[in-house]
Amino acid sequence: MILGANFILATAKVLGIVLTAYFWLVTARALVSWVNPDPFNPIVQLLQKLTEPVLAPIRNRLVRLQFNVGLDFSPFIVILIIIFLENFLISSLVDLAYRLK
Repeated sequence: MILGANFILATAKVLGIVLTAYFWLVTARALVSWVNPDPFNPIVQLLQKLTEPVLAPIRNRLVRLQFNVGLDFSPFIVILIIIFLENFLISSLVDLAYRLK
């Protein structure tokens, strides 16, 4: 059981790091979008390639709900989802791992 618990704990920690990194990528993408960036800049292209697969479906759903007021709320929604996952999923995995020890 100790190996399973350690595996779950390690998985939770890695998932937490990935979610935190993605949080900062989405935040950087939102901040860069405010200054009208050069679309040929490699950093802007990297941010777009890493975040667009998650932001596009949320943006499409917001448009279908007629929630479009000229602002892109999809980064805000993704950040809320990341915070929820960090507080619910990661905490649950850590608690499970400690109970299995």
